[in-house]
Amino acid sequence: MSFQRYDYDVISNWIEPGERVLDLGCGDGSLLRHLSEHRQVRGYGVENDPERLLACARNGVNVIQIDMEQGLAGFDDGFFDHVIMSLSLQAMRNTQGILKEMLRVGHEAVVSFPNFAYWRHRQAILNGHMPVSKNLPYQWYDTPNVRFFTIADFETLCEQEDIAIHERLAFDEDKVIVEEPNFLASVALYRLGRNGSAGG
Repeated sequence: MSFQRYDYDVISNWIEPGERVLDLGCGDGSLLRHLSEHRQVRGYGVENDPERLLACARNGVNVIQIDMEQGLAGFDDGFFDHVIMSLSLQAMRNTQGILKEMLRVGHEAVVSFPNFAYWRHRQAILNGHMPVSKNLPYQWYDTPNVRFFTIADFETLCEQEDIAIHERLAFDEDKVIVEEPNFLASVALYRLGRNGSAGG
C-alpha cells in the first residue's frame, strides 16, 4: 500500500519511540509498519479477516486473530502504552464495550472515525442517497459500518462513559478543521484516557 494516509502522521506524533502498541482492526498492518519504522514501537495487530491476516504477515507485522466484539480478555490491564482503532469504530457493534476494553489494556486509546455529520454527507442525504466518499467508500448494501455517528455524538458518549478526551484533531481530507468540525470535518482523531489519568 503506497498511499500514505495523513492520519498515520498524526498518530505517530501521539506515540513515543519504543512504546508498546496494540492496533485493533489493523487491516493489512500498514499503520503498525509505519509506527515501527518511524517510532520503533513494539506493535501487535488484532484482525479477524483471514485475507488481512495474511497481508499482515507479508508486511512483517505481529498479528493475532480475535473477534473484538468479544472483548480483549487475553490482554492484561495496562499492558500497552497505546491501543489504536483507526477508522474501524463505526464497524463495531459493542462500541461502549470496546472503548472500555481499550482503556483497560492501554494507558491511552487513539480512535479515528468518519464523521457522518460532515456537510457533504448531509448534502447526499438531502439529495436522497446515503453518502459515499473516500472515508465512506461503501454502498449502503455492502457497508461493514453498523454505527452511524457524528463528532458530537462521540463526545457525548465519552462524557457519558467518563472517558477523558486528551486531544482531538478533525480533518477535511488532509486539512485541519478548527471551526465547526461537526459540520466541516470528514474525519476525527482522538486521544482518550480514563478520567483522572493525565494526558501526555
